[in-house]
Amino acid sequence: MFATFFHELKAAKVPVTLKEYLTLMEAMQADLADRSVEHFYYLSRAALVKDERHLDKFDQVFGHVFKGLDLMNEAVEAQIPEEWLRSLAQLYLTEEEKAKIEALGGWEKIMEELKKRLEEQKGRHQGGKKWIGTGGTSPYGADGYNPAGVRIGQKTNRNNRAIKVWDKREYKDLDDKVELGTRNIKVALRRLRKFAREGQPDELDLDNTVRGTAHKGYLDIHMRPERRNTVKVLMFLDIGGSMDWHIKQAEELFSAAKTEFKHLEFFYFHNCLYEFVWKDNARRWTERTPTWQVLHKYPADYKVIFVGDASMSPYEISVAGGSVEHMNEEAGATWMRRVTDIYEHAVWLNPVPDNHWAWTPSIKIMRDLMGGRMHPLTIDGLDKAMRELMR
Repeated sequence: MFATFFHELKAAKVPVTLKEYLTLMEAMQADLADRSVEHFYYLSRAALVKDERHLDKFDQVFGHVFKGLDLMNEAVEAQIPEEWLRSLAQLYLTEEEKAKIEALGGWEKIMEELKKRLEEQKGRHQGGKKWIGTGGTSPYGADGYNPAGVRIGQKTNRNNRAIKVWDKREYKDLDDKVELGTRNIKVALRRLRKFAREGQPDELDLDNTVRGTAHKGYLDIHMRPERRNTVKVLMFLDIGGSMDWHIKQAEELFSAAKTEFKHLEFFYFHNCLYEFVWKDNARRWTERTPTWQVLHKYPADYKVIFVGDASMSPYEISVAGGSVEHMNEEAGATWMRRVTDIYEHAVWLNPVPDNHWAWTPSIKIMRDLMGGRMHPLTIDGLDKAMRELMR
């Protein structure tokens, strides 16, 4: 079963290695899972998953491989909250049975009763309120009803009442292909890092302090500048029009970028880059910044990130005067080429799913202008974009 688990993870593209698998086997041999299915789940996840984006795939494989695992023996040995037993007893035991249990010593006898029924049951049971099966009111099984129970072998939740759901997937939002949230964006953006120590020495240098103290024989304190991310980012954000449909994603990306990058400059544009950009959308017609000024002010070592759906008329990109808002003297494509000529590291993040790109001609044109460096706004797409910027 464990070997099958390993091969299923590999087949699901979870990058697990043989060394990690052997580490898990050593941990199992040392009984670190304590014969608990839940403990084994967390132990195997810690040993085999190196990147949180693979957690959802791991959960799916785990649920598939160990679907037939007997969980009831574990339930007998587990520490079960008293409130669960009290709730369980309301439907699981008759008044006469509860009275007998109280007479025999109280709640401790409930577990003995559960174990006894497990030993008595010989096969699958459909319906009813006593045996472990399906379609009944027993607290164990599937496709039935009980306000307090454990769901076993059932794909989805039906009544939202199960106490323990072994196949619950908590990491669906971390999948490679789903759209991002602020937390996950921050994780992906952290690939774009280049650390250096700059500024005032205001942090204790422990290693040199210990070394200096040992060498001189008295306390010799050494300080050093704080280690900071020195990557500089210039971000151009498409605003208005069809981008209104993606405003939440754009806001989350912008919020995460402001947190992650100390050196971040940003400007807004609409549909395509032209001869001016702006900082404040409420004053876009009165407080504009010439694009040439931006390109001269920020040197070529900046990493450039465009964020937009690139969904517009092709004329807005390729023709002078094609803008829908003003008479642009030069084509948007001209300005895009100027940016990519100056900044070696530039990418475009598109909130439109990449399987829709082929249906919008302007997306293909913009992607070509970016030299193919357009990526979808997903964890996988953002990860590839950050790698592109660090080359």
